[in-house]
Amino acid sequence: MGLFATIIEDFQTIKKNDPALKSKFELFFNYPGVWALFFYRIANFFYKKDFKLIARLISAIGQFLTYVDIHPGATIGRRVFIDHAMGVVIGETAEIGNDVLIYQQVTLGGVSLSKGKRHPTIEDGVTIGAGAKVLGNIRIGKEAKIGANSVVIRDVAPESTAVGIPAHVTKRIDNKEPLKHNIMPDIDKDLFNYLLDRIELLESAIESGEIDKEKETELKKRHKMYIDTMKE
Repeated sequence: MGLFATIIEDFQTIKKNDPALKSKFELFFNYPGVWALFFYRIANFFYKKDFKLIARLISAIGQFLTYVDIHPGATIGRRVFIDHAMGVVIGETAEIGNDVLIYQQVTLGGVSLSKGKRHPTIEDGVTIGAGAKVLGNIRIGKEAKIGANSVVIRDVAPESTAVGIPAHVTKRIDNKEPLKHNIMPDIDKDLFNYLLDRIELLESAIESGEIDKEKETELKKRHKMYIDTMKE
């Protein structure tokens, strides 16, 4: 697909993904994300032609107007939607696939000063919640979700969810509706509830002199699931 066809598709993506859009007027004046992509597409075109100074100048203009910092060397696929967009940072060697949804204050950053690949690879269909930081040369698998304000420093498997600081990977609750990024597992709450249930079981065993085998088995399963999650 050519440059201008891709830019047109970027604008059309807003209509498909944001129910708040009521008119074309809003599209041109209230969506810094699509304009950030507009400047990026042009800057990236010149960057790949080795006109790096021109590319950086165009990128700087886009950053000034949209408050979104996308390095012209980054690779961004089709139908990417940066919603609200303010404060988004995408590094030079970041790679973003198709149909990715990114919210405000997201950083796709590096953790090394060395040359080469140092930013994340985001596969198709990923949702990255507001304020999330995805750092280093890691891979976020297809259709994964990153919870708001999470700090991700390790690979995330496809169709899974990463939450927390640092983020831990859990199984996806919902992989059908990408906008439902508020539906995330609460690992700390699950652990707290497990401990309460374990204490209750032990107190009951002390009082009665015998342990509830069925509940003990269920708690062992929950404990194993939590340990497995922490290892990922």
